[in-house]
Amino acid sequence: MEGVFGKRVLLAPMAGVSDIAFRSLCLHAGADLAFTEMVSAKGLSYANEKTRHLLDRAEGEMQVGVQIFGHEPSIMSAQAAWIEDVMGDALACIDINMGCPARKIVSKGDGSALMKTPKLAAEIVKSVASVVKHPVTVKFRRGYSEETGETAPAFAKHMEEAGAAAVCVHGRFSTQMYRGVSDMSTIARVKSSVSIPVIGNGDIKCASDAIRMIDKTGCDAIMVARGAQGNPWIFTQIKAALDGAAQPSIPTMEQRISMARQHAQLLSQREGRNIVRMRKHAMWYITGMPFASAARGRINQCESLEDFEELFDSLLHRTHIVAEEE
Repeated sequence: MEGVFGKRVLLAPMAGVSDIAFRSLCLHAGADLAFTEMVSAKGLSYANEKTRHLLDRAEGEMQVGVQIFGHEPSIMSAQAAWIEDVMGDALACIDINMGCPARKIVSKGDGSALMKTPKLAAEIVKSVASVVKHPVTVKFRRGYSEETGETAPAFAKHMEEAGAAAVCVHGRFSTQMYRGVSDMSTIARVKSSVSIPVIGNGDIKCASDAIRMIDKTGCDAIMVARGAQGNPWIFTQIKAALDGAAQPSIPTMEQRISMARQHAQLLSQREGRNIVRMRKHAMWYITGMPFASAARGRINQCESLEDFEELFDSLLHRTHIVAEEE
């Protein structure tokens, strides 16, 4: 099957994270398909260049999944049609965000707020699916809150009936944000309730998590989100596990720093001198390294590629000195 359906291991859409540089590194490491940061349909409707640049592809990225969010069927469908017209075969699918738990998104009726209004959610999917030829997928959560209970299986059925070609399910309630544990059994119940492909998402932090997700839920593909932050190698590890191959070695400190440098260079090529968005990525790359805690203060002062290069040089130098003394 084409597009998202022929892919096993996907990089999730993450606001402020899944930009061109990060997608490029994850694809090179083995991700089968990556998704853009979530794109505001209303922002696109205003011809907002700050929003439209999110649709750009990374070098060598043949196809990309585009995730849009909003709650107005007419705007969602109009912008989905525009995206398809502009991107053509470079578009893998249109994904509709119905799972984001962020307050600024939910308060406007977008993201996971749509789980509270399944009729409106279905209307959005039906409206988008009626105007595009590419697959329409929906990403959502176990339910809106623990008080209202699990609604994902019934919600998934509504999405299927409305025209969704696949669904992606995260095993937490929206009000949980990222606290607690993602419930894989929810994904299994969704898989049993629909005939379309189901993508499992939530708490995939290593290759064994991915295998367990597939074994316990029967999902058709997996989607990695926070587990890839500062760790593009997770895709190499997961693909090896799925193929029954030996697990690759855990990246050394030098390899992690090298990847961080490459990430900073890619951002600099795209964004110029100011690459403050690299700060959070740098934090993730150095987590657990010697002197990482002391380096965090310096990271928050970094702005340019040169700043980050000096930081990485310093980390390696200090670590090598300690190793020689031992």
